[in-house]
Amino acid sequence: MSDRRDFFIDRHIGPRDADLGGMLQTVGASSLDTLMDEVVPAAIRAEGPMALPEPEPEVAFLGRLREVAARNQIWRSFLGNGYYGCVTPAVIRRNLLENPGWYTPYTPYQAEVAQGRLEALLNFQTVVEDLTGMDVANASLLDEATAAAEAMTMLHRVQGRQRPEACRFVLADTCFPQTIAVVKGRAEPLGIEVEVVDLSAGTAGIDPGGLFGVLLQSPDAYGALRDLTPLIEWAHDAGALVAVASDLLALTLVTPPGECGADVVVGNAQRFGVPMGYGGPHAAFFATREAYVRQLPGRVIGVSVDMRGRRAYRMALQTREQHIRRERATSNICTAQALLANIAGMYAVYHGPDGLRNIATRVHGLACLLAARLDAVGFEQTNGVFFDTLCVRGGDAARVAAVKAAAEGARVNFAYHSNGDIGIALDETTTREDLATIARVFGGVAGATGARGFDDPFPSPTLAQTLVRTSRYLTHPVFNRHHSELQMMRYLKQLERKDIGLDTSMIPLGSCTMKLNAAVEMEPITWPEFGGLHPYVPASQAAGYQEIITELESALCRITGLDAVSLQPNSGAQGEFAGLLAIRAFHQAQGDTDRNVVLIPASAHGTNPASAAMAGMRVVVVACDDDGNVDVADLRRQANAHASTLGALMITYPSTHGVFEEAIQEICRIVHERGGQVYMDGANMNAQVGLTSPALIGADVCHLNLHKTFAIPHGGGGPGMGPIAVAAHLTPHLPRHPVLGTASATGIAPVSAAPWGSASILLISYAYICLLGGRGLQEATRYAILNANYLKSRLETSYDVLYTRANGRVAHELIFDLRPFKESTGVTEQDVAKRLMDYGFHAPTVSFPVPGTLMVEPTESEPREELDRFCEAMLAIREEIQDIADGRAERDDNVLKNAPHTAADVAVNDADWSHPYSRQQAIYPRPFVAANKFWPPVSRIDNAYGDRNLVCGCPPLEEYEESPA
Repeated sequence: MSDRRDFFIDRHIGPRDADLGGMLQTVGASSLDTLMDEVVPAAIRAEGPMALPEPEPEVAFLGRLREVAARNQIWRSFLGNGYYGCVTPAVIRRNLLENPGWYTPYTPYQAEVAQGRLEALLNFQTVVEDLTGMDVANASLLDEATAAAEAMTMLHRVQGRQRPEACRFVLADTCFPQTIAVVKGRAEPLGIEVEVVDLSAGTAGIDPGGLFGVLLQSPDAYGALRDLTPLIEWAHDAGALVAVASDLLALTLVTPPGECGADVVVGNAQRFGVPMGYGGPHAAFFATREAYVRQLPGRVIGVSVDMRGRRAYRMALQTREQHIRRERATSNICTAQALLANIAGMYAVYHGPDGLRNIATRVHGLACLLAARLDAVGFEQTNGVFFDTLCVRGGDAARVAAVKAAAEGARVNFAYHSNGDIGIALDETTTREDLATIARVFGGVAGATGARGFDDPFPSPTLAQTLVRTSRYLTHPVFNRHHSELQMMRYLKQLERKDIGLDTSMIPLGSCTMKLNAAVEMEPITWPEFGGLHPYVPASQAAGYQEIITELESALCRITGLDAVSLQPNSGAQGEFAGLLAIRAFHQAQGDTDRNVVLIPASAHGTNPASAAMAGMRVVVVACDDDGNVDVADLRRQANAHASTLGALMITYPSTHGVFEEAIQEICRIVHERGGQVYMDGANMNAQVGLTSPALIGADVCHLNLHKTFAIPHGGGGPGMGPIAVAAHLTPHLPRHPVLGTASATGIAPVSAAPWGSASILLISYAYICLLGGRGLQEATRYAILNANYLKSRLETSYDVLYTRANGRVAHELIFDLRPFKESTGVTEQDVAKRLMDYGFHAPTVSFPVPGTLMVEPTESEPREELDRFCEAMLAIREEIQDIADGRAERDDNVLKNAPHTAADVAVNDADWSHPYSRQQAIYPRPFVAANKFWPPVSRIDNAYGDRNLVCGCPPLEEYEESPA
């Protein structure tokens, strides 16, 4: 593109124009066009450019987006329902949320270079454990509704061992409506019977037979608080386990569910400093008893030691669990909300226990003031005990309509319940002026005059003595040391420096597409016009968001060639689940209720079979041939054997092995001819955009990892987004939502708490598409493929490349086979991964999809200089391996087996350095390393020790005194 330097594309694509000729010469192609012809089969190549607008210059785009943002009307929203206004402390916003050192790192699979965010996530787990009164918590889930659904399925698994006949689950009708809808949708394909029950008068009349679990909400959807102990005792007596959806801020004042006997506690950590963002992203929390820790869904951060005995953090138990157990996994969770969990955890660190209690006390005091004033003007507040949310009896329909009209005139949103009651949820941002506005609204309807201000002191709390929290929380030093901005800034920076992010060096993770998260794309997410919007405001108040959503859906349709898009799924794995449910609903609508078999290639991403099992479908594995492609003959055999029950094929394209398979259209045709649908996993979409499409290969539905192909940051393990695109015949079955009524009545149940998932980060992908335009998106794909083939050409004489097309080409990623080294030298793929840390690099993907290999994906954003540095590191490591093979280095005591090397390891006296290699070789193996040395904070971590000695909260106080932070 001759004019690309005037546009964002020049900032996004790494190789410069001057690099192109040399790189093409290295890969042996005369032009980029020729290389694309050799990589992508001609039968599926797109004809002509995508029908997308021309790219926008950065300044022009931001100016236009400001105008779009202004169409969102930021009223004072007191809607509650799990979403609340809050204040993100500036020190956290600037040094964490807006900091690439925090938002660009990947999931901490290489724990030695992820110690900062692992410590931060351990803080989050400790916050949740302390406030809920539970033994163990995970490192966050996607949102409260899906966390509640995970609680249901976990309790079902736990109970199923002793009571396999138990299949009934009771939800209190005072749970949030989105939670009820998501839980029911998750239960149906698994054969779990969900009953929504009024528990306000007790449990009389509820049949305990076959009951395995109960879900309660406290504070509930109307704001009421009650002692949960009698309900929990009744459930336990009936043989059932109990999950409670709760509120972290309320739990600073209220007796935690764990002290009432709850078995699981879930909720949303959003009000701990995370903007509402029209629905997300927000970190859900999930806590349970120690007895169930091995059933706990999602990621758990644990404490272990490194090879020198120093304290170190790592993911415990569930490390890539779904990749190992596949359809037998406890859940399909792959993406968490790590960045948002870290914000929430740091919010607690910054405020500490006293600060959190003060915030909660103020919110509760304002609610008490307002309740007294509303009662004085003739509106009854019906919650006997509450924390922050009032339930006001509206009276007849005319009176409620009058309140609503007056509220709208004052630009105020209340929650209007179906029984005529009016909900008013206060929060950290509520002021006494807000209370005066609310009082004027109700006073005007009641005919009250002479409204006075709210200068009175807070009345006595409404909390009954049995509900007042007496136990201490957040006693660990980390929550009591960092309350000044200077202390907090230094703590955040201290943790940041322990991690490798894209701001440090290339992260060449195959299948993960660690591409540039450009600052211009990120900038709008903290604008108050986007961050301050409650997800359940009327559509008229979100006109800016709706415009962006409509345009983004249209662009994704054009990119995929499919007909409709749902932006609701909050992760790639959730997109898989939603897509399979849409396929299932389509078959049922056709009367094909028995089509429940899903064919999945043996090489598939582990979430594929896990998602299929969640959707109530039966997984049948299809073999791969020696070249890593789907074995078409075996596919045909399996499709014929299951022709009457074939529901779908799940396939990743390009393949999980990083190759465009020639037979893809034949594969799809085999499935379609036998009545099945084709689900395309979009994990490798970065090799498709502008060159081919899911529609061209024959897919009926695909999910798109916006946190991969479309530039949303990985955030150390999330946020993620996995919208699904579908063909016309599946459009009626896209997810609906109970609050805003999105999608058709025939749509599947919601899969997320908010109608458009994590709406605020859709802005990033929208910006990415608008800034690149159709031609720029295609150019990004072409350079991603060029960079991968460049690495292949430079390294293939030193490392075997496992899979290629017949002509030797790979797509956007490739697999290096390290298995031959193990027998001759003892060196494994893990040794190479850890040694790369000494060179300043995060390792590629290890042992997936093939054990004993490294899968490398450079993305289009890496410049040639960085690619060459990575190649230099890999070639140097190959020499180190050869030194072992030739006897120049010891087999058991060498730079690979002892990697990574920390500053403490080498900062010893000469007499104490016991290795046969030099310290120079250990830490500065090549000149480029010394110029920008990254020091791993710990040596290789002992994972087995951590699992044997499971600690998933902040270590005891004495360890902080004995060990450095």
